[in-house]
Amino acid sequence: MIIFEIKRVIPRIPLANIVVELCLSPKSNSAYSALDAALADLRSGKTGEIPDHLKDAHYQGAAALGRGVNYLYPHDYENSWVKQQYLPDKIKNKKYYVPKLTSKFEQALAQVYEKLTKLSR
Repeated sequence: MIIFEIKRVIPRIPLANIVVELCLSPKSNSAYSALDAALADLRSGKTGEIPDHLKDAHYQGAAALGRGVNYLYPHDYENSWVKQQYLPDKIKNKKYYVPKLTSKFEQALAQVYEKLTKLSR
């Protein structure tokens, strides 16, 4: 009985911390808006095909189909970042995330996003 009680209590502490942190964190709907815009494009068929180098290459014959060929594993590169096309050709220049600069947290995210955007050019 004691072991059951201990196991049941342990998750309460990290869950409580998560709830408090989420409640007190600055709010923004930038990520939510980006996701909605991307899903809208997906549902309306505006996205096109996933680039072949990002498609699953873990099966026989995948390379012959161009799957995974020339894929660059980001973690093999400095700062785990590599210039590589991730979006389909049809939307490769589309920007879904538009940061709101209303909090220091999102301002910091915006700086990282801008840096990565410049590296991608």
